[in-house]
Amino acid sequence: MVSNKFLFAIILLYVYIGVQSLFYFFGGVVLTILVAMAFLNGPRLLDWANSPPHLQFNKYVLTGYRPISSVQDCIRSLFYMHNELGNIYTHGIPLLCFLFLIPLNFPWSQISVTWLGVVHFLACLSPQLGSVLYHLFMNHEGGEPVYHTLLTLDMCGICMINTLGALPIVYSTLLCYPFTRTVALLVYILLSSYAIYSAITARSSVRRLRSFAWQALFRFSFFLLRWVGVGGGSPTSLQHFLTMDTLAVLGGIINISRIPERFRPGLFDYWCNSHQIMHVLVVGSILYLHWGVLDDLLWINSHHCPSD
Repeated sequence: MVSNKFLFAIILLYVYIGVQSLFYFFGGVVLTILVAMAFLNGPRLLDWANSPPHLQFNKYVLTGYRPISSVQDCIRSLFYMHNELGNIYTHGIPLLCFLFLIPLNFPWSQISVTWLGVVHFLACLSPQLGSVLYHLFMNHEGGEPVYHTLLTLDMCGICMINTLGALPIVYSTLLCYPFTRTVALLVYILLSSYAIYSAITARSSVRRLRSFAWQALFRFSFFLLRWVGVGGGSPTSLQHFLTMDTLAVLGGIINISRIPERFRPGLFDYWCNSHQIMHVLVVGSILYLHWGVLDDLLWINSHHCPSD
C-alpha cells in the first residue's frame, strides 16, 4: 500500500511542475513579444494634431498615435512601440495572470456558496478584458462608431467589476438576514444598471467617474455596517475593501487630472502617463478586492448565524 508521505510527495511534484509550466509559458510569451518588437517595424506614427479627432482626448500626449488600421494591423501593433502600448500591456499581462492563477489557487473545496466564487472570478477579469480590447482596437478603420462601441465595452467592464465585485460583499455582510440580503442584492443590481447607462452615455471622463459614485456610496454603507458591528464578514476583509476603493478613486482622479503629463506635455507620451498610472492602481485595487472576498468566502463557510 502506498504511504501518505509518498502520495504527498507526488502531489507536491505535480504542483511544482504546474507552477513551473506557468512561469515558462509567461516567460515565453514575454520573450516572443520582445523579439518581435526588436525586428518588427511599425507604421509611421502620428502626432496629436494629425490623429483622428475621436482619438484626441488627451491634448498633453503629443506623439505616438497609430494611424487608422485594419483588425490585423491593430493586432500587429502589439509588437511595436506606440503611445497605447503601455495601456494594453498594463492590463493585458494582469488579465492573463488572473485568468490562469485565480482558478488554480482558489480554495473551491472550502467555499460553501460556489456562485459567489464564480461571480468574483468574472469580476476580476471584466475590466481588464474590456480595457485591452478598447486600447488595442481604438484606431480601427471603422472610425468613430467602432471607437464608441469599444468605449462602451470598456465602461461595461468597469461597471461589471463594480457590480459583480460587490455582490459577495453584500452577501457576506447580510449573511444572517436572508430577506434583507435578497432585497439589497436586487437594489444594488438595479442601481448598477443605471450606472452602466450613465457611464456609456457620458460625454466626458468626469461624468463617467460620477456614474460610479452611487455604487461607491452603496458599498460604503455596507463597510459602515461592518465597522459598527452590525454586519457580518471576515474581520480582516474590511481593510482590504477600503484599500481597494481608495486605489480605485485615486486612479480615477489621476486619470481625469491628466497628471503628470499636463505639467510636461510630450514627456510622458509612451510611458508613465496618467492613464497608465490608473491602470496600475486598478490592478492593485482588484488584488485587494480578491484578498477581501477570499477572506469573506472562507468566513461564510465557518460562520454560524444565531438562531431566532
